[in-house]
Amino acid sequence: MTRALITGITGQDGGYLAEQLLAEGVEVFGLAADDGWIPDGVQRLQVDLRSGEDVDRAVAEVVPDEVYHLAGLSSVARSWEATELTLDINFLGLVRVVEAVREHAPKARIVHASSSEIFTEDVTLQDETTPIRPRNPYGLSKAVAHEAVQFYRDLGVSISSVILFNHESVRRPDVFVTRRITKAVAQIARGSSEPLTLGNLDARRDWGHALDVVRALRLVARHEVADDFVIATGTSRSVADFVAAAFAHVGIENWRDHVEVDDDLLRPTDAPDRRGNAAKAAAELGWAPEISFEDMVAEMVDADLARLDQQS
Repeated sequence: MTRALITGITGQDGGYLAEQLLAEGVEVFGLAADDGWIPDGVQRLQVDLRSGEDVDRAVAEVVPDEVYHLAGLSSVARSWEATELTLDINFLGLVRVVEAVREHAPKARIVHASSSEIFTEDVTLQDETTPIRPRNPYGLSKAVAHEAVQFYRDLGVSISSVILFNHESVRRPDVFVTRRITKAVAQIARGSSEPLTLGNLDARRDWGHALDVVRALRLVARHEVADDFVIATGTSRSVADFVAAAFAHVGIENWRDHVEVDDDLLRPTDAPDRRGNAAKAAAELGWAPEISFEDMVAEMVDADLARLDQQS
């Protein structure tokens, strides 16, 4: 039986990936630093990525065939407040995982979750050849980790970097703007008079669904050659577009009446537009997104409506 080790098992992507692997009959082990939810059937290992001893012990215990390194601090906003911690977990955490795999499971295939935040903002349509020039501490941490992947691949490690663009789901934590939007829309739809407070409504992102992303992770792990792949929809939408879609789903068209802009929420370097070109993933992996933007937003709003109804 194939053994898979997932770091960041309690995160959005980790849970979905574990469910897909379990459905394939894969034996799944999950590394977690907290007691968050994980799917039934996953064998949890409490591990702090800041501890090389913790990571080494876990990898030695599992001896995995596939390693999905998804753990990390993924909030751009938080990275401005915790830069050193972000670099420790997102960069050195990867190094600790790879070194443990080299020692205890040298034949394992590793997939590292990178980010579009590594790229320069000067190129709107971004692919695997786009120059790396991050504009925030989170992007910096992912950029040095991305370079570490190249370093280890040159040493003969089977490690791929999957450059992920924004992706959402009902499991997205509240700290992310998309989830704050859908929760506020649900509350307003149920009668709340509290406005939705946001920063830059014009910022554009390439938003896909987490289920499509984790499907790509599995394809990359089984690809015959370790490589880098951009995973994205190829279409960007503004924060205002996301807000409009969420309000439209609950039958509110005049959404601007319910939104306030707070300049304090503006980021110092917020790229105006970011779209990914996943042509390489389509050609070599046969991957393409399957869930539409509208369906994704509606799913998130419905989940927040259901939570409110359960509480009432």
